[in-house]
Amino acid sequence: MTNEQLQYIFNQFQHGAQFESYQELASGHINDTFLIKTTQKPYYILQRINHEVFKDVPGLVANKVYVSNHIKAKLSNLPKEQLERNVLTFIEAQNGVYYHQDEDGNYWNVMQFIENSVTYETVTNPEIAYEGGKLTGEFLNLTSDFDASKLIDVIPKFHDMSFRFWQFEEALKVASEERKEKAKAYLDKVSGLKEEMHIIQNLKETGKIKLRVTHNDTKISNILFDEHNKGLCVIDTDTVMPGVVHYDFGDAIRTICNTAAEDETNLDLVNFNVQFFNAYNKGFLEKVESALSPLEIETLPLAAKTMIFIMALRFLIDYLNNDVYYKTKYPEHNLDRAKNQFKLIDSMVAQMEVKY
Repeated sequence: MTNEQLQYIFNQFQHGAQFESYQELASGHINDTFLIKTTQKPYYILQRINHEVFKDVPGLVANKVYVSNHIKAKLSNLPKEQLERNVLTFIEAQNGVYYHQDEDGNYWNVMQFIENSVTYETVTNPEIAYEGGKLTGEFLNLTSDFDASKLIDVIPKFHDMSFRFWQFEEALKVASEERKEKAKAYLDKVSGLKEEMHIIQNLKETGKIKLRVTHNDTKISNILFDEHNKGLCVIDTDTVMPGVVHYDFGDAIRTICNTAAEDETNLDLVNFNVQFFNAYNKGFLEKVESALSPLEIETLPLAAKTMIFIMALRFLIDYLNNDVYYKTKYPEHNLDRAKNQFKLIDSMVAQMEVKY
């Protein structure tokens, strides 16, 4: 994108600011994101939303705006400056909606940039885990009275365990004998865990746990911290949609508590960090426990195991399908990723009581 093109797109929004320069931000695997510097602060974030991945971008943007506006209404007692640091502020386009579609069919949205904030790719101490838990818990607490049926399913069946097992069975039909043989021990693990890994989905489908607003991408890098490492704001709300609390808790734990990289091949280095689990769990429940049922709280450890498993299963499915979804650097990359996640499950179970 040229400077002129970005300036033109930026000016399709009602920000009342004057474009000065831009900086492309590298974070994120799906969308293109730019920091727009203006002659006066605040600066802005301009984002191109990938409509190849997200099939209903207007619905996705509506989800983000609905949820942000709901949280702002709940925190309306805060001073404006503080509110804009704690909640994402989206800017309307000139035509009155919150996105602009360019002549090539690309969708863009603009939000206010939050100054003096930092993100972390990994957790290095329990204080960061605790603050991350608090902020995610607060997000879920503040949205607990929002009617989740008003939101679209941005990615249908994203955490649907039955759908993932169907994909697994289909992948087995087309997988080469060589790949099935190399993955045999893990194919057996999948079969052995099938019943347990459906427990949370069954609770959801029978209405025993509440359908609520969930973020669905709660890795630590989607939380902004201030200069004192206190949680500021939950960001990257593209995947906000109806779900259960276990999705957000479990996925956060999966990414925070692995002592090694997701594709580490030396499985001796892959362990479940119980200290980080306890810190995150403490912060999380401090903020959202009052909005959860006893059953939701009781099944949080199972949620962590379930979300680690679903990621392991997705890596394994892609390996059996000859690596058509995730980018790989070598032939066994997806299998190594799956092995890594299964080791994380084993380490968690060895150290914690996970049952329902």
